[in-house]
Amino acid sequence: MASTPSYVDAAVEVHQLSVGPVDNNVYIVRCRATGEAVMIDAANEHERLLELCSELGVRRVIETHGHWDHIAAVPQVRDAGYQVAVAAEDASMLEGYDETLTDGERIAVGRLQIEVIHTPGHTPGSMCFYVPGTPLLFTGDTLFPGGPGATHFPGGDFAAIIESIDRRIFARFDPETHVLPGHGRATTVGAESPELEAWVARGW
Repeated sequence: MASTPSYVDAAVEVHQLSVGPVDNNVYIVRCRATGEAVMIDAANEHERLLELCSELGVRRVIETHGHWDHIAAVPQVRDAGYQVAVAAEDASMLEGYDETLTDGERIAVGRLQIEVIHTPGHTPGSMCFYVPGTPLLFTGDTLFPGGPGATHFPGGDFAAIIESIDRRIFARFDPETHVLPGHGRATTVGAESPELEAWVARGW
């Protein structure tokens, strides 16, 4: 099946699809110069994901966090030979993984770099992924249109997620930065940042 990019510029293209019972967003970030790609969150529907991996040149999978709905296809993609990386803090949530992600590291995807940003709160090991030189920030379940991700699950911490969003996203990224979350539609830093105090006041 031919996939149409949801975002494209001179250097990068992004392919997005929604999978599984809770409509998880899976993203494939592809270097246009070399054709190499990485998948963000092997969430579900492994047969669809493996087709896209083959079609789009995916070399590895990186996980935003370890909740079940974001990792359901991890065993199958690993069986197919793809390396899977997750934060050490969330690694115990997976049946198996190959590498751990650390804050500030850069992942090479062809000529692209993907920066790993540790944003705890939704889970202890929640990560966002930024593509330097582009407006693309993949936030997993840390930041959505209208607020932070849920923190009532085991390991969740509302104060921590607010600090992550405030200091590691809003304080750093331009208002035009695209926020590409783990579920639902995209937004921007500029659309969400004025609402931070309201989120704190409501407490979720």
